[in-house]
Amino acid sequence: MNSKTDYWLEMCDSDLVTAKAMLDTGQLLWMGFICHLVAEKALKAVIVEKTNETPPKTHDLRRLALICDVFDILNDDQKDLLKKLMPLHIEARYPEYKEKIVQALTIDYCKNIFTQTEVFLRWIKQLLEK
Repeated sequence: MNSKTDYWLEMCDSDLVTAKAMLDTGQLLWMGFICHLVAEKALKAVIVEKTNETPPKTHDLRRLALICDVFDILNDDQKDLLKKLMPLHIEARYPEYKEKIVQALTIDYCKNIFTQTEVFLRWIKQLLEK
């Protein structure tokens, strides 16, 4: 892997620690926001590794997965994770959506998202090692 890819993956690792801290302290909306960042940066690492170019400035996980040619090899759980994470990044920043999202977040749901994000990051790292 090149140094730019390593940079993106190091940020993922750091963000995952932050997401865990947010989960442990009950900051569930922030945990989801950070998990989105982990998935986003992991996909951007794949783009950098494959193209050696700066990834696009988008937060759309599906679009990033399509750009880096992994969308078609994602399993159903991975696609579901990306779908769950999208509103936690975009809508969580706007007051009219925030309250609705907060009400839907349970500790069990968020633990599941965190675990799925960990697994997704490991999968991306394995993909990059091939």
